[in-house]
Amino acid sequence: MKTRETEGMLLGLIGVIIFSLTLPMTRIVVQDVHPLLNGLGRALVAAIPAAALLAWRRERRPTWPQVKSLAVVSLGVIIAFPVFSAWAMKTVPASHGAVVNGLQPLCVAIYAAWLSHERPSKAFWASALAGSAIVVAFALQAGGGGLQAGDLLMLVAVGIGALGYAEGARLARQMGGWQVICWALVLSAPFLLLPVGGLWWAHQAAHPEPLALRTWLAFGYVTLFSQFIGFFAWYAGLAMGGIARVGQVQLLQIFFTMAFSALFFGEHVEASTWIYAAAVIATVVLGRKAAVRTTPPVGSSSVAPGVASARAAVRTTNSR
Repeated sequence: MKTRETEGMLLGLIGVIIFSLTLPMTRIVVQDVHPLLNGLGRALVAAIPAAALLAWRRERRPTWPQVKSLAVVSLGVIIAFPVFSAWAMKTVPASHGAVVNGLQPLCVAIYAAWLSHERPSKAFWASALAGSAIVVAFALQAGGGGLQAGDLLMLVAVGIGALGYAEGARLARQMGGWQVICWALVLSAPFLLLPVGGLWWAHQAAHPEPLALRTWLAFGYVTLFSQFIGFFAWYAGLAMGGIARVGQVQLLQIFFTMAFSALFFGEHVEASTWIYAAAVIATVVLGRKAAVRTTPPVGSSSVAPGVASARAAVRTTNSR
């Protein structure tokens, strides 16, 4: 079990590293493109490789209950977080966005307790609250100590986006991590065609000059990595290691963002940043050691649906 949790933590960390460039790349895109066009357009484009992968693997179509869950996933990770975070990056720097984004792991843990019936111990909640407080304190200090109106947009992005994370991880236990994001993208695509087409037409009418290569590269990153590939590792990690526990790895995202900003954009990173990072790592380690129980919903079997159906199939076969 510990090996599975460790693998989940490592996969979650890979997802976080990929996601850590999302806000800086989004900020580049929205300098030339409307936030709605960026937020919805990246999902529409990412639906192309998602559909191709599903067709190549001949994946079974999701059931109606799974479609309803995928709608929740789409609301969080395809609409709410990309759109509202892009809008926030139009008005506030990425460091301000990190102030609220630091609360996402805590939100994911709360949704995990609600949706997946995970019951973290008091020690886990203490470490989660401490980690969130450290990240927010760091982001406030790095961002000048104040909040702006755009931070409210990030709060919406984080609050609804965390719901998409938790529901997607719950669904990944049935379908698989990469299947969840692929089906969410494919099922969302028909609803995105008209708004994205209209936004692109309006953009071309107002700005007929071609977009800079820098903008296209940034958009390519948030499309292929932030909206698609990153979720392969992220959902698989949450499903394997536990949603609440693995979700805490995202506390490290701001520090990866700072490191990549220094590496790719020449930004200076203060020595105190690594002290904060070490403190956050300590809370993640403590959270991993803390107990997190999973209890079945009232009136249901304690066996997961997928396991129960598999056992039923075995019993049927043995009885023949």
